Amino acid sequence: MPKSRTFGVIGLGTFGSTVATELARFDNNVIGVDAMEGPVEALAPELREVVIADGRNEQALREAGIGQCDVVLISIGEDLEASIVCAMNVKLIGVECIWAKADTRTHHRILSRLGVDRVVHPEEQMGQRVAQMLHNPSVRDYVSLGNGFFAVTMLVPDSLEGKAVSSLDMVNRFDVKCLEIMRGRDLLTNDDADPVLRKDDRLLVLGTRPDLRAFAKSF
Repeated sequence: MPKSRTFGVIGLGTFGSTVATELARFDNNVIGVDAMEGPVEALAPELREVVIADGRNEQALREAGIGQCDVVLISIGEDLEASIVCAMNVKLIGVECIWAKADTRTHHRILSRLGVDRVVHPEEQMGQRVAQMLHNPSVRDYVSLGNGFFAVTMLVPDSLEGKAVSSLDMVNRFDVKCLEIMRGRDLLTNDDADPVLRKDDRLLVLGTRPDLRAFAKSF
């Protein structure tokens, strides 16, 4: 179990408030910051500390305790100027790990050049996930692992019911690897004597997008 840390979330819109409350649910100390009173009041019962402060004000961020955070997420994607100035301020007060939300590629490039450690595009990434699942009904979820590789959860179709995992010859035919099989609440691996697939099993498969697409099309 990872030890709890202190996180700062600046900008408590839909994305920022969701991240903040989930981090708090994992028993982390979360400082929520927003320039508007409404979002701060809404999250007061959920977070250990919430502060009304403008991310463009370096001193206000210091007083809010942002400098003591292990990681800070800047979730001010809509206001380019405020996001950039906030990122500069968070760097100035010594936060070692900074994540930030960006709405455009230009915004992304600017934040990266300012030294932000990770820039995320939540709407774009969610849109890609939804499109992937709509395009292929057998895909239940997928996660980008970087360097072109994805981990995909796929529902076993009727055509594969009763087949052993080894019979699919996934590595040689498609250059993808089955990491595990989810059967209800049980997890089966390739070490479990070549499990036979059942309808409604879920395969966790690793590969590149073209290889995963070819594997999905095969059934």
